[in-house]
Amino acid sequence: MSQVGLKPLYDTTKTYYENLEQGPFGDFADNGVFHNTGEPQYDFFGTPVYLPFGIAAGPLPGARFVKAAFDKGFDIVTFKSVRTHDYPCHPVPNVLPVALAEQLDPFATDTPLQTASDYAMPLSIANSYGIPSFEPEVWQPEIKRAFQTVGKGQAMLVAFQGTDRGHGHEAFVQDHVEGVKLLKETGARVIEINLSCPNEGSSELLCFDTKATKQIVETVRAAVDDVKLVVKITYFTDKLALKGFVQEIGPLVDGISAINTIAARLVDETGKQAFPGGAARTKPGISGHAILSAGLEMVAQLANYRQEFGLDYKIIGIGGVQSAANFQAYQDKGADIVLSVTGAMWNPKLAQEIKEQV
Repeated sequence: MSQVGLKPLYDTTKTYYENLEQGPFGDFADNGVFHNTGEPQYDFFGTPVYLPFGIAAGPLPGARFVKAAFDKGFDIVTFKSVRTHDYPCHPVPNVLPVALAEQLDPFATDTPLQTASDYAMPLSIANSYGIPSFEPEVWQPEIKRAFQTVGKGQAMLVAFQGTDRGHGHEAFVQDHVEGVKLLKETGARVIEINLSCPNEGSSELLCFDTKATKQIVETVRAAVDDVKLVVKITYFTDKLALKGFVQEIGPLVDGISAINTIAARLVDETGKQAFPGGAARTKPGISGHAILSAGLEMVAQLANYRQEFGLDYKIIGIGGVQSAANFQAYQDKGADIVLSVTGAMWNPKLAQEIKEQV
């Protein structure tokens, strides 16, 4: 499959481990450095940044990737989600282009989408990784190295993925406590807990289980101090459930990040399941242009509930940001911080373009 325009940060033709060892790629690897001017004017959980824009969890698995993103003008970057133990990546392919120029309907995710022949703008992709991780003995020093690349007006968010290892709910809760403690040891002070990965401690996405989420956040808060906690959620089709989630979880966290990818069925041109590997890969995560409307809708709702309940959590808007206009749209809906994945992966100048226009 061809890759239109600039070559992406992450080489979709290589394995996750090859990317980590050999990357970053494309124009992210040209050693060019964008230099900010003036003084940082925006706040990222207590750290001044030049622009509240950057890269969300996913395409930055190591310190070299983090540095490359900072060098290109992305002032807020997220070190890829880690776990308390090693966890394998799904086999390649892990990323496929999606033939969907319009917006994905979050209420029709069982209607099959089809892969595209190339990565064309407006760009939508599907990803299926399984959130791989090395053991803490590997990722802790790597995160410390990544922190050493943070410059003036820049900030790094670190992400954690809890794991249900079949030892019961309490063990799952304690896995989050252990993970946040391990991340704090690296120097991390802003930590994002991913509540929107399928099959981790629940038959549905964890963010849809407000009771379980509340127990996790409260237990982590009681065990770990001096960190800012962000929870990452996906699109809620049940608006009453979202309101209840915000009412219960909003007072306990420093930020809510929305949205993660939207899981949807994906087939190839013959109608067969696009990602090999059985039922676990039937509905990969859809991101990019196709989820822009869903992301904007969720941010608007989070902003409304923040005002209604008198809360002060920051809103991190994610989903389909591929232009300065998209960035501005998220700000207009109430996002304090805006992050990109697909747009940033394929356009190393995205942050610079936004800085020129805002």
